[in-house]
Amino acid sequence: MRRHHLARATAAAAVPVRWALVLLAVLSLAVGIVGIFVPVLPTVPFVLLAAWAAARSSPRLSAWLEGHPRFGRYIREWRQGGVVRRPAKWAASLAMSASALIILATVGLRWPAALSIGTMACVGAWLWRRPEHPPA
Repeated sequence: MRRHHLARATAAAAVPVRWALVLLAVLSLAVGIVGIFVPVLPTVPFVLLAAWAAARSSPRLSAWLEGHPRFGRYIREWRQGGVVRRPAKWAASLAMSASALIILATVGLRWPAALSIGTMACVGAWLWRRPEHPPA
């Protein structure tokens, strides 16, 4: 009898976690979509976060993201070994460079700008170290 109550309590606790992950997936996807139009905001990391959260909470949303004509390939390749294709690396690098120039032009060289640009430089270095092709 005690095991039954424990299983029920565990299932009840899983429901809020599932909904929190669904909310995280939807919000991350929304931020990623906004990032398409706002140069300082990255798109791919938020779409990957949405895919991660959806895979743990919503099979329907996860399947939709993996089958998406624009993002699906990148999500599948990322899951196969952290693959980032060279054109995506160039696009991200150019977007980060443009963002850095916009930040410098609008904010100047203050500590928030330096922190943002330094973060983008670290992300860029990490990004170029990712494999460009799925493992054989």
